[in-house]
Amino acid sequence: MNNSEAPDDLVSPSGGSGGGPYAIFRNRDFTFYLISRLVGVTGQQMFTIAVLWEVYKRTGSAFALGLVGLVQMVPMFLFTLPAGHAADNYNRKRIVVLTTAAIAASSLGMAFVSWRQAPVSWIYFCLFAGSAANTFMRAASAAFLPALVSRREFPRAANWNAGAFQLSCIVGRAAAGGLIAWMGFHYFNRLDNPAAAAPVYVINTLASLVVCVLVGLIRRQHVVQNKEPMTIHELLTGFKFVYASKIIFGLITLDMFAVFLGGATALLPIFAEDILSVGPIGLGFLAAALPLGSILCVFILNHRPPLQKAGRALLWAVTVFGLATIAFGFSKWFWFSFLMMFVCGAVDNISVVVRHTLVQMLTPDDKRGRVSAVNNLFIGTSNELGEFESGITAQWFGPIMHHVPVTAGLAYVQATATGAILSTVVGGFGTILVVLAVALIWPEIRRYGKLA
Repeated sequence: MNNSEAPDDLVSPSGGSGGGPYAIFRNRDFTFYLISRLVGVTGQQMFTIAVLWEVYKRTGSAFALGLVGLVQMVPMFLFTLPAGHAADNYNRKRIVVLTTAAIAASSLGMAFVSWRQAPVSWIYFCLFAGSAANTFMRAASAAFLPALVSRREFPRAANWNAGAFQLSCIVGRAAAGGLIAWMGFHYFNRLDNPAAAAPVYVINTLASLVVCVLVGLIRRQHVVQNKEPMTIHELLTGFKFVYASKIIFGLITLDMFAVFLGGATALLPIFAEDILSVGPIGLGFLAAALPLGSILCVFILNHRPPLQKAGRALLWAVTVFGLATIAFGFSKWFWFSFLMMFVCGAVDNISVVVRHTLVQMLTPDDKRGRVSAVNNLFIGTSNELGEFESGITAQWFGPIMHHVPVTAGLAYVQATATGAILSTVVGGFGTILVVLAVALIWPEIRRYGKLA
């Protein structure tokens, strides 16, 4: 990294960088931040699994699953620029608290919709509102983290931050599947009652309120030196900076298209229900396999020196992600599918750490909010648009006829989910092609060395 590329305004808060991979937890503010991530993401992951499960149970439609991603993507397009501007011109800590409270309110609305079994359109409305608040929260939160640790600590902080996210995914996704099954059996007398998702939404509401308290306890404040007016020029600053930095632009492009093409998370209910026949509990564990692989990678990276050839490691990691996605799409055996999701998670963590570390460390503090917002826009919309693309592809190539009755009795047949398989496999091949294109267009990434 050239000195001209690296911001020099990161101070060293309390907590030294010596003493091994766990010394960073002597930093009180970072510890509160990390705990808030654990709590908040656990609730959000439970929420996500519950939404996908309920929508599929109520509609039986892959297209409806795809709409879940599309509805959450639209607010990102609408509010990313204002969110980045707000993160650079207002107190980032306060933005995180206020927007997390708004997320709690939208989740409580989802609980009411689910309990009353209101029209599915109200689910999409609550998702839109929560995603709008989340757009502002993510930009402020990502830009706030570098102020909590020193420059030397930041790569390790980024790895622990990724680990907190993935650990929350493990707990949240598995807990959601188990809780939905338990509520359905004990309170609704059948495992597939969509209203069993309502308690999950309540839990996410409570988790969001806990996050508000934890972030409020952080002493570090974001002080704005020169507040800038909201003009078109200032709003576009993040885009201009990203485009001017070949490394950041290449990293965001790689991750965006890899996630768009290679993500099969929106189709997991179809794989669990119609291909692997493992039900909601199997869905929870299948969804938890990816973050389980990531958390293992977190500990490996934290107990090793910084990556010496970060660029090549990133490209190989995304390639393996594509190969594992292809294998998952073809699998008919639950434990092999679980293993492939585990591998995807392990290699995906390398991509997350490299990208997040470089994006934050190559960006001056006064632009971090806007650059973080641009990063969140491309990565976040690729997640949501990728879910929509997966749903559309699955519906187009093989519409799901879920539990079609064939007699007056209780016998059912399940149509084969050919579309879901094709969508996943083609996406995996597309991910590998993206890696080859990025390696050729941006050789700076391929040659990037030590991540420090």
